[in-house]
Amino acid sequence: MKNKPPFIAGNWKMHMTAIEARALVTAIVKASLGLQEAEVVVAPPFTALSEVRKVLEGSSVQLAAQNLFWEEKGAYTGEVSGPMLKDVGCQYVIIGHSERRQYFRETDIDVNKKIKAALKFGLFPIVCIGESLEERERGETMAKVSRQVDGSLEEIDADSFRHIIIAYEPIWAIGTGKTATPAQAEEVHGFIREKLAQKYGNDLADCAIMLYGGSVKPANSYALLSEKNIDGFLVGGASLEAEPFIQISKEAIKAYKEKK
Repeated sequence: MKNKPPFIAGNWKMHMTAIEARALVTAIVKASLGLQEAEVVVAPPFTALSEVRKVLEGSSVQLAAQNLFWEEKGAYTGEVSGPMLKDVGCQYVIIGHSERRQYFRETDIDVNKKIKAALKFGLFPIVCIGESLEERERGETMAKVSRQVDGSLEEIDADSFRHIIIAYEPIWAIGTGKTATPAQAEEVHGFIREKLAQKYGNDLADCAIMLYGGSVKPANSYALLSEKNIDGFLVGGASLEAEPFIQISKEAIKAYKEKK
């Protein structure tokens, strides 16, 4: 297993005006000067991408969008395309977040089309998968994430997969204050990596970046990233303030150095 520098992405969801986003990312950029060992990414809402990009210029912090549509252009009112995201400076895009799946009925087929569009237009997809509380209680966690991996990565070849990041986010832990224990998270991450190895071979599976998301906080980030198969975090609420987000990054770097 290759030990990869921690990848810490902050998903701001539907928070932050452009002015608020600029202030937050300014603080994150300033603090990130001491975080060279981590890959730090922020995902503001669409309306703040341009302002955040201005602050990020010349820094190591990178820009992500929270969604995209699978067509390049056309009569799709309210949607945003891959070329638009590239134009505004995005390197990454979050795809298939459980809130998109739940509230907007996104399917694995939709996610698959969005992944292909992101890759086509030079964006790195951060692909989210995860089970509900009911599915976990019924013992269906592995079956659910297996279906999501298969459906989301349908017709994605090995060369394309090199550019994809997988984020395991148990739905029952998102915004609830509940967090999967390190052992629970590691069990699912290990299962996913084994599945990726079956699909793409051991080398690619070992190199794959796999994130955990779901009520990540400074207090639990060290223990989570100490696990063998967890390479970083997709952070929600704790990314809306610079101090906890940076502290999570510091704890992740500490765990990474000790895993070396």
